[in-house]
Amino acid sequence: MALRDVRALVFDVFGTVVNWRSSVIRELEAAGARYGVSADWGAFADAWRYEGYLGGIAKVNRGEWPFMTTDALHRRKLDELLPQYGLGGMPEAEREDLNRAWHRLDPWPDSVPGLWRLKQRYVISTLSNGNVALLVHMAKRAGLPWDCVLGADALGAFKPKPEAYLAGARLLGYAPGQVMLVAAHKADLKAAQAAGLRAAFIPRPKEAGPNVQPDLEPEPSFDITARDFLELARLLEEQTA
Repeated sequence: MALRDVRALVFDVFGTVVNWRSSVIRELEAAGARYGVSADWGAFADAWRYEGYLGGIAKVNRGEWPFMTTDALHRRKLDELLPQYGLGGMPEAEREDLNRAWHRLDPWPDSVPGLWRLKQRYVISTLSNGNVALLVHMAKRAGLPWDCVLGADALGAFKPKPEAYLAGARLLGYAPGQVMLVAAHKADLKAAQAAGLRAAFIPRPKEAGPNVQPDLEPEPSFDITARDFLELARLLEEQTA
């Protein structure tokens, strides 16, 4: 019966909806080719993501840094990484465009058709630490059919702070238990559950690249585990029929 109460599905985006790593590596390879530089672009992408983005969010949440958008966090780390990879001479306009690589991430193959199917029964929205402009540009390019776009700058907090999840439910006009977070990351889902949301786990085994083995095992506490968005739609249809 609890799943029948769900009215909105809110989605983690980086890794869950879009393949950030391959997309960013492609743009870094193109930048390196323009300057005749060969490097481990996978390592660059990983540092940009894990040290710059996730590390920056942790510092904001601990109060060590003021709140800033994901675009600002990305740019801060980009300027640190470029000299380390032989691209320190890149001019401002190119740096700004490269920072927008995160606006141009490719969706997983199931994301667009799966979202369209889920949209027939539920309100679908992002609930992301990305900023709204980034998420809107990404959706426009990738054809992601959101009903609403919620990012950390609109929510007023970064996940995994409970305020982020509760603000998402409030802005959509639902009680927390009427909202289900869909994510590829267990910590995100557990934080959402602690705030009263439902949880759907979508493992993405290729998200972190060939050298990382993510935790893909189902968790009994999650409401649903599905291989992809199309299977999620089917399971929700079956369980709420």
